[in-house]
Amino acid sequence: MLRFPRHGHRQSDDVVIGPLDLAARVDEALAVQALAFGLGADEIAVRRQIVLRHLTCPGAHALGATTTDGRLVGFVYGMPNDRAHWWSTVVEPYLRAQGHDGWLDDSFVITELHVHPRFQNRGVGRALITSITDTASEPRSILSAIDIDSPARGLYRSLGYEDLARQVLFPSAPKPYAVMGAPLPLRHA
Repeated sequence: MLRFPRHGHRQSDDVVIGPLDLAARVDEALAVQALAFGLGADEIAVRRQIVLRHLTCPGAHALGATTTDGRLVGFVYGMPNDRAHWWSTVVEPYLRAQGHDGWLDDSFVITELHVHPRFQNRGVGRALITSITDTASEPRSILSAIDIDSPARGLYRSLGYEDLARQVLFPSAPKPYAVMGAPLPLRHA
């Protein structure tokens, strides 16, 4: 377990990174995602079903960031990539066009990574993603992020992720995404 003290604040604001039973705490996790990603109730209802379905996939697992009083303030989950999954079928033509469709094989996909806004910029997201990928047996990791210059994309780049395809359009997504990949282990510095 990793600890992140919040200097100058109550001890209960310390953050601990560890295993998360995401199925049992899916509503708490999605509340964090809604705040971090600006999602409405209808979008969260759809994502709830997606998360629960993903958790039935072989190798899917999650980590959480909790305060010492047990409040969930961040989470990450992922799984070995499967070309038959919906996400892979959407991104494959974009990756193929760039000569990167091989990234869909033998990769650990970061499905979601979100940190409560009050706990961002403290290393929590970095600890979550490096901790989960450190347990992956695959030689590389792949993910998608909104295709804008954002703190999230900056974090991914600092960990070694590079753009594999840009302007990827997901059905019903209001903005295009970038697909990024990195060799494992990720850079921890």
